[in-house]
Amino acid sequence: MKIYRNLDEFEPLDYAIVTIGTFDGVHVGHQKILNKLTELAKDNTGETVLLTFYPHPRLIINPDDESLRLINDIQEKVQRLAFSGVDHLIITPFTRDFSNQSPEEYISKVLVNKIGCKRIVIGYDHHFGKNRSGTINDLIDNASIYDYTVEEIAEQDIEDVAVSSTRIRESLIKGDIQTANKYLGYHFELTGTVIRGDQIGREIGFPTANLHVHERHKLIPAYGIYAVEAEIFPRTSEVVSGDYFQPQPERIAHGMCYIGTRPTVDGMNRKIEVNLLDFNDDLYSKTIRIKFLEFIRHDQWFESLELMQEQIKLDEIAIRDFFEKKDTGSSN
Repeated sequence: MKIYRNLDEFEPLDYAIVTIGTFDGVHVGHQKILNKLTELAKDNTGETVLLTFYPHPRLIINPDDESLRLINDIQEKVQRLAFSGVDHLIITPFTRDFSNQSPEEYISKVLVNKIGCKRIVIGYDHHFGKNRSGTINDLIDNASIYDYTVEEIAEQDIEDVAVSSTRIRESLIKGDIQTANKYLGYHFELTGTVIRGDQIGREIGFPTANLHVHERHKLIPAYGIYAVEAEIFPRTSEVVSGDYFQPQPERIAHGMCYIGTRPTVDGMNRKIEVNLLDFNDDLYSKTIRIKFLEFIRHDQWFESLELMQEQIKLDEIAIRDFFEKKDTGSSN
């Protein structure tokens, strides 16, 4: 997959098969659309193009709205799209000027002149251009003028995307990792940089890596303890133009992740802490991608650090047991 950080980097194709959207999660609902794109490309010896936006359009159109919660950060989304087989990914900076284009300008300047669109795969409810006034009817009306065809995504497939996105977000908020992962088609992830904490975990025998999540609008699962798999990278990866490069982790480790306000300690700010099993290396300033496999328990208050320590020991036993069964394929 080739990546472009703006439209000016992209050279128009002879036969571009295009779809447009945020594709947050790149989940099982989205995969139906992407599979359709790939099928059309094979049938027409064309190349697939996905046009997406960064930052998320809602952050530009409604800058005071803090309710947006993303399933993927941009790096995670790029990786998932690369796995899906898209040929070209254009990450267009979403600005007020871009959003103020008329539907006709958007079609002629962006889709036709910049991309070389010969076929567009789009949903019946897709809106574009100034005040989101453009619809699929505008695309159909201009098809003969600009020599492209419109492939409408079935309403059921659009509903599958909406249902999947809703179920994923609702499930993560409740800590229902199994359901979220089912609708994602992969394990939900958090990516961040390890920062220095207050060393309380080390004092009670469970040293943790404190994670600063890069994307401030990233959805954080329910407070509690989770069994996770951690991929450790030397530094933060950035999405750059050119051929997609999949960074390889230095190491992969099992661990237990805590999300919460540490009510027994201070109960003030949310923390995301990971204790990696059988791991003692220095992790400061490194990047960790956490894959959530199993919810263990909700966050709770203890009367003392000693009682909290005893519970964490039980959590570790439960998590080691989970990984042992997973590795051996046992469900008993």
